[in-house]
Parts: sequence; structure tokens; C-alpha cells
Amino acid sequence: MIDAETHERIDVLPDRTADTLEAWLRKHPCVEVVCRDGSTTYAEAIRRALPDAVQVADRWHLWHNLCEAALSEVKAHSTCWAAELDAPIYDGPRAQTTLERWHQVHDLLEKGVGLLECVRRLQLALNTVKRYARADRPERMLRSPRYRASLVDPYREHLRRRRAADPAVPVQHLFEEIKALGFTGCLNLLHKYINQGRAGAARSTSSRAGSPG
Repeated sequence: MIDAETHERIDVLPDRTADTLEAWLRKHPCVEVVCRDGSTTYAEAIRRALPDAVQVADRWHLWHNLCEAALSEVKAHSTCWAAELDAPIYDGPRAQTTLERWHQVHDLLEKGVGLLECVRRLQLALNTVKRYARADRPERMLRSPRYRASLVDPYREHLRRRRAADPAVPVQHLFEEIKALGFTGCLNLLHKYINQGRAGAARSTSSRAGSPG
């Protein structure tokens, strides 16, 4: 327990239960304002012990919740901004697994199955199930892929033009062409780049700078 004005510790409770907090507050009826996190359990304990006390959220949790909400909203619209950037939306096995899990979780929830039972049936972590449950549609769980910088990046436009003109052009031919232009990577690196769909994008979806890969 911290004094919100002086920031000094005034007590240490033996546990984090609502009953313990309620008992402590009843012994301190002079408390007028309680600063807490987002716990609904604590909120109820405060209401029971000090119904007239004002409950406020602490600054850290306000910013944290705002950031989480903003991040969630950006992820939810990844299909929109990725299209504007000509960035490929990841649609590989991981995306398919994500979509399947979303449907599994929501199918169970619609049948009245609780979160803990969902965890048991799907063999997933509780936080994972909660994250899927909060998403009102499956697209919210998908995001545009983020790749590290690659030695192939400088030749993306050449690859994109060549593959657009001749979709059946062998990768070996493309490898020889960009090698003549200065590419120093190996054939396997080019294969991986093309299989990820990066050669078909006008722009890269690279994450923060890193070693070429």
C-alpha cells in the first residue's frame, strides 16, 4: 500500500485477495481516494469497504491500456494499410492456424463454453485463448509479415518486373541475372525470398534494421 501523494510505503498486505484489501480499508475509513490498476476484484472490494471513496486509475496503467488498444486497432487494419503499401499479407501455414484457432475458440464460446474449458479442450494457454476471444473477427489476429533486410532487396524491382512479364521464368535464370547486377547472395536465399512473396511486392515489409537474411 503506497501513499499516492508522498509515494511512501504505508503497509504490506499478506496477499492480493479482495477480502484482505477490504478488511484493510475498513480499518482506514479516512481514505478518500484509491488509486488502483484495472482489477475488477479490487474495485469491488473498495466499493464494499468505502462506498464513498473515489477510485482512480494510475498513470502507468492508463498509458499501458491506451498503447495496447492502439496496437490492437492497428493490427486489426493490417489488411488495409498493407494493401496501400503493396505489402503481402502473410497467408501461409501460420496464418491458417491462426484463423482455425479463432474459429475454434469462438465456436466454443458461442456454445457457452467458458475460457478455462476452452483452454483444456484446445490445449492452449489461457492468455492465448483470451486474446482470441477478444478479437471480434479473425482478421484482427492477422498482420502483415515483417522481414529482416535481405541481400535481395536491391533487386526486388528487377525481380518483380521479370516475374510480371514471365511468371514461369526459372529462379535459376533470375539468380544469374541479379548476380550479373552485383548480387552476392546464394541461390537458396533467392528461393526463400521468392517463396515468401517478397519479390512480388513493390515495397519491402522489412522490420527494424538487422543483418541480411
